[in-house]
Amino acid sequence: MKPILLIIALLLFGASHSSYAQEAPKGLDARINDAVKPATKIISDIVFYPVTIGGHKTVTGASLDPETHLLSVELDNGATQIIDLSKEKGEGKNSPDISLDKSSNVVKLSDGSSINLNDSLDTRVPIVLFVLILGALFFTISFGFVNIRKLGLSIDIVRGKYDDIDEHVNDPITGDEVWHTEEGDIPVTERVEGHHGEVSHFQALTAALSATVGLGNIAGVAIAIAIGGPGATLWMILAGFIGMSTKFVECTLGVKYREIEADGTVHGGPMYYLRKGLAAKGLGGLGKVFAIFYALMVVGGSFGGGNMFQANQATAQFISLTGIKAGFAGAAFGLFMAILVGIVIIGGIKRIGSVAEKIVPLMAILYVGAGLIILAMNYDLIPSSFGQIWDGAFTGKGIVGGLTGVLIQGFKRAAFSNEAGVGSAAIAHAAVKTKYPVSEGLVAMIGPFVDTVIICTITALVIVIYNSGGHFDYGNVVDGDVLIQGSRIGGVDLTSKAFDSAIPGFSYILTIAVILFAFSTMLSWSYYGLQGWKVLFGRSKMADTTYKVLFLLFVIIGSSASLGAVTDFSDAMIFAMIFPNMIGLVILAPVVRKEFHRFLEVIKDKG
Repeated sequence: MKPILLIIALLLFGASHSSYAQEAPKGLDARINDAVKPATKIISDIVFYPVTIGGHKTVTGASLDPETHLLSVELDNGATQIIDLSKEKGEGKNSPDISLDKSSNVVKLSDGSSINLNDSLDTRVPIVLFVLILGALFFTISFGFVNIRKLGLSIDIVRGKYDDIDEHVNDPITGDEVWHTEEGDIPVTERVEGHHGEVSHFQALTAALSATVGLGNIAGVAIAIAIGGPGATLWMILAGFIGMSTKFVECTLGVKYREIEADGTVHGGPMYYLRKGLAAKGLGGLGKVFAIFYALMVVGGSFGGGNMFQANQATAQFISLTGIKAGFAGAAFGLFMAILVGIVIIGGIKRIGSVAEKIVPLMAILYVGAGLIILAMNYDLIPSSFGQIWDGAFTGKGIVGGLTGVLIQGFKRAAFSNEAGVGSAAIAHAAVKTKYPVSEGLVAMIGPFVDTVIICTITALVIVIYNSGGHFDYGNVVDGDVLIQGSRIGGVDLTSKAFDSAIPGFSYILTIAVILFAFSTMLSWSYYGLQGWKVLFGRSKMADTTYKVLFLLFVIIGSSASLGAVTDFSDAMIFAMIFPNMIGLVILAPVVRKEFHRFLEVIKDKG
């Protein structure tokens, strides 16, 4: 116990006291930021290690705006790269007098300093993205495109068509009734006695969706399209489809290796299938290491990206809409959200599932409904928009990274949006009421389909249609902000502008959607983090209460503070979960295949 406490303390709050001793007193957010920066760099350097791909790009022209310090770089494929020099030292950034060496892609500023543009123009792909894509392709092919062939079956399971198979089980081969063995297991089938779960298929799906459907669908897609152009949409859809196969595998294993207490409380997810599943393969030591590492990462991710970032963005949107001054108002709004979150999470996954099944459809009605209305209003522009998406997906004309850049933006947004391969959704799906692991794996496939293929695509189409009026140039993005008529705006603001152009006043609806997205994400991630916390500190009432109190405190902190380093750290932790999870999924894929065939035998007669 003590070593684990020490590790968490070092990771989350490990800055030395001396770093503050000679400085003026800092706020809590600044202290936490300073504490996690070293760990952030270590984890980020590993998880997001860049692999440079794509052909060489040649600079054909460059100009510098001395007021904004923005350097505009024109490339040989017609694209324009914008580089912010405001953080550069020296006076050269203040003068429009620059010279360009086209042979070496080097810009010399007026004060004699030079900037090599090759590094900033390279298309760099984080290694974690390769792991996600290759893993998803492997599962898609290995299971015979289950993501497409069995999508209809997934919907039937959610509708309850096969609920009665849990009540009476026959041998799928002989047809005879199956009896219990002395150990309590039923042979031949994948049924496990006592494993009834806590929530329905629909509740488990909406609980998992509430964690993935969020700001990434609103802001992240906007930035991806702004950087990669319309063509990124096609690759985003494709990545969403193959991500369905990964979700199928990880959520099947989440139910297969879950543990259920006498009172029916469920514990599941990668922490369990990595430990138990790999042990069954003779890799017990590796499984324990992976499980502990995963638990550490999911706890850190729940406090940061699953909590503080969500609370911060919801508060910012609320303050922006109402015009209330930040400060006390932020803390007050955070306290209000903490109370609402606390009321729900105290009830555990049952209450989370019950709330999620109401919030997620409401979010769909508000956001997706508005998107569909805009598409209907602009039905005449839909064919040309799809034409831009198709052409842009294979040419990359006018985009800095060319075709490679377009492809990467689409795959990156899908992977970072639906979290297929992260394993987090398996924690929620493990609580389902079923005795058939594969049934929930099939249900889980709907998650990436709804999150990426439907919601992200609607956002992308609305933005492409909006930009048919030439409001901004694709590729003109600076540090995550889109340049529109000289102004820099964030992804949420771009989406808001696109929706507002067709539905005046949509910013009010968007604010409600953002708050609901943030609220639902916090609910699900509180459950994910709690499961990791219990692996590290045990399943006592004290451990349960301690985590929930800490989680609610971080809601308030996130609402009233600027926590850039913390959110960067949590993002790195969340994606660090991918490495042990994907390795485990590949090793345990034969187990899923066996369960899959047995389940198909059981339901064969129901048609």
